[in-house]
Amino acid sequence: MKRLLDPDSLRALARGCAVLGAGGGGDPYLGLLQALQATEDYGDEGGRLREHLEFVTGGRVAALMAAEIGGSNGLLPVAWAARMGLPLVDADGMGRAFPEVPQVTMHLAGISPSPAVMTDERGNLIVFRAISGHWMERLERAAAVEFGGAASSTEFSFTAAQARGATVRNSVSLAVRIGEAVARAQGSPVDALIAEVNAFRLVTGKVSDVERRTTRGFVRGSVVVEGLGEDTGRLIRLELQNENLVALERGKLLASVPDLISVLDSETADAIVTERIRYGQRVTVIAFGCDPVWRTEQGIEVAGPRAFGYDFDYVPVEELAGARA
Repeated sequence: MKRLLDPDSLRALARGCAVLGAGGGGDPYLGLLQALQATEDYGDEGGRLREHLEFVTGGRVAALMAAEIGGSNGLLPVAWAARMGLPLVDADGMGRAFPEVPQVTMHLAGISPSPAVMTDERGNLIVFRAISGHWMERLERAAAVEFGGAASSTEFSFTAAQARGATVRNSVSLAVRIGEAVARAQGSPVDALIAEVNAFRLVTGKVSDVERRTTRGFVRGSVVVEGLGEDTGRLIRLELQNENLVALERGKLLASVPDLISVLDSETADAIVTERIRYGQRVTVIAFGCDPVWRTEQGIEVAGPRAFGYDFDYVPVEELAGARA
């Protein structure tokens, strides 16, 4: 995508990132503020990461790319790229949001996460050289907790040639298209969004119960949505680990990772991140297919339901929807 991201495009990108975040990736509103401002007022974490990564590797950072397009994590590289005068790659490592470091396409492609540099808003810096993505996750998450629960980092540095085959391509463009489709909707914004991403509507109703706790940097819990209107009498349970992982209706599977499950405001179609879901909200829950790389045997092993501790196999959302029809 060769284009300048003007303020309207940035707002569309933020809305699309929220949808692709599947409930995770951080609050996109905060990332949008930074992308719109793109000044030193908000710190210089990106500049520090670039400087120290170049020092450690002896190479040169030529462009920036989000590890995940979901939520604020898909927006921060826009602000950093603007400050540094660097290009932003129209790609990411997930096509959505996942909670752990190795759950990226670069890991599937065999690219090392090391060296990694982590910093916080105070200027603290740590360089990690881990033996695997799983060890990188353990070490970086422990450090992020000590930083106060938030930090910025760079992992899986690679060449432009590697990027062509080790990323989810055109994901920034997709996020912008999602946001623009909602903004120009003549009728229901939710219907416009569903059409844009070829999603399945799981339920429309109100949030009737929220159980949520934060442990070691993960938001875990569940949300129950009670159907309204045509969905009266239905109860849908979403299970969370930062992102919406599984949707169940009275024990029957409706959708699961690696496919995307997003909770939308029923009036505006704005996606609601897991930490902002509240009792009484009127919502529409949708699900849609992930990038094909996650439906490979290796992708399912890394990011399918069993990777999160569930005792069932992955079934594509379109197959589950067909079985319900």
